[in-house]
Amino acid sequence: MSMILLGNEAVAHGARDAGARVVSSYPGTPSTEITETIAALGGLYAEWAANEKVAAEVAMGAAVAGARAMCCMKHVGLNVASEVLFTGAYSGINAGLVFVVADDPGMHSSQNEQDTRFYAMSAHVPILEPSTAQEAYDYIRLAFEMSEACDLPVILRMTTRIAHTRGIVAPREADHPELRPYEKRPDKYVMMPGFARPRKHAMMANLDKARAFAKERGINRVELGNKQGFLCAGGVYQYVKEAMPGASVYKVGMPYPLLEEEIKPFASGVETLYVVEELEPVMELQLNSFGLFPKGKDTFGKFGEYTAETVACAVKGVPVPEDTVSDLPGRPPVLCPGCPHRGAFTAIKRLKLNAFGDIGCYTLGAAAPLSAMDTTICMGASIGMAHGAALAQGEDMARKSVAVIGDSTFFHSGLDGLASACYNQSDITVLVLDNGTTGMTGHQDNPSTGMTLAGQKVSPISIEETARAFGVKNIYIADPLNLPEMEQALRDALAAPGVSLVVARHKCVLIDGEKKPVYKVNPEVCIGCGVCLQSGCPALRKQDGKVSIEPTMCKGCNLCAHLCPTGAIEGGR
Repeated sequence: MSMILLGNEAVAHGARDAGARVVSSYPGTPSTEITETIAALGGLYAEWAANEKVAAEVAMGAAVAGARAMCCMKHVGLNVASEVLFTGAYSGINAGLVFVVADDPGMHSSQNEQDTRFYAMSAHVPILEPSTAQEAYDYIRLAFEMSEACDLPVILRMTTRIAHTRGIVAPREADHPELRPYEKRPDKYVMMPGFARPRKHAMMANLDKARAFAKERGINRVELGNKQGFLCAGGVYQYVKEAMPGASVYKVGMPYPLLEEEIKPFASGVETLYVVEELEPVMELQLNSFGLFPKGKDTFGKFGEYTAETVACAVKGVPVPEDTVSDLPGRPPVLCPGCPHRGAFTAIKRLKLNAFGDIGCYTLGAAAPLSAMDTTICMGASIGMAHGAALAQGEDMARKSVAVIGDSTFFHSGLDGLASACYNQSDITVLVLDNGTTGMTGHQDNPSTGMTLAGQKVSPISIEETARAFGVKNIYIADPLNLPEMEQALRDALAAPGVSLVVARHKCVLIDGEKKPVYKVNPEVCIGCGVCLQSGCPALRKQDGKVSIEPTMCKGCNLCAHLCPTGAIEGGR
């Protein structure tokens, strides 16, 4: 029976029907729904790993031990997992191994728009890219077959539009591959130089097998039309079909490696050849190596997402019409009303601290009016950057700086930075924002929450005990919505020698569940100074020189009352 599924949900259904047994992932938009759907479907093991490298290692271990396995992540997660991919391509696998990686052209929810296809090219592994939810279902099943046929990991590349677009999916009868026997093969799986050298030759031969597999299974296809020819893949295929309905199209299902023997005849049959691809010129470079020089990046642009309109305008050589939406008032993302992070950032701002940040909901602490974070580069960067800044600027910097990191990110990639800071006798303060969940990607569990993806209760791993095991002696716990307590904890930590840790602990307002009294402003006492507005709470507004609180948005967190210099904000009923 056909179903209407998100592209990500289609991947999950396809993986289950392909006979995958183990799925290990780290949440990251736009990939998160894949693993959540797999957990809901049941029938196979699914987990949230501490980070993407661990997820890839778990999947690699399962594949080597004979089970079809998959790891899922967003594009920047592959930076973390890349070592497993690169060396796994040398060693090969036993049962099928698929990396599902979701790219984010246009940076809807990401710090960059890197192109996973370059990873495939550099690692010498095949990459498949669906253009519909149905293809997402079909391609994940093909990916497992290809992996086993070619003895290589295979990447399935999703993009935001395909991951989060719904479409009709017609599932097929499920496969039930047997668990393959585990074999001791140090010559294959122990990648010391003496074994790795011959394995590189095997890897390149395996890539040729991938080419043959793709040709045999018809992963790419030709749609003949007029003498304009377009080579495209993924969501861009849909834009080309809408913009140029009469054109000839070579629809790419495997962007790397491209099949020269298929593309050259197609190119010879058209008068003008275009290669249309978002982000990097991955296919264009391959075409150049075939002696083909189509109209590509110089025609269609090198940044962001495409649309049918941008494709049509580029082909016609006319500018894209101005976007009238940009004339509308901006509505930037903000921390939720009652978010405990707002208290921590208010304290940072009031103490005039430098804040080296990390990736999470709390990245929004950099936005006005909080304006409390100075850097956000990648997950786990905060601690190392704070240490580096202290080395560069000395004690004055160390006494006025904090590394700001979330609870999930702390276990993802903060432990390495903390261990290094302790080992090298750093003099920094680490502020862990512990809201009891992985909030930004939709409230997934992590090692400190005491719950697994399967809903199993486990012993939570203590942030402060972990730090204590690393040698951190100065540890402070504070409620970030108790502003005096939060500020005092930071003062004490900054004054203490060595590495200090402050845990700002308060549950995410969206999972707290506690109904607190709504606050209100006494207009007779309010002087309209706007100090409370510096918290950036969406429930606060100023009109006719006075501040008021929108009762339907107020969560009763009390932060604004702490800030008000005249006591005009009072607890409600």
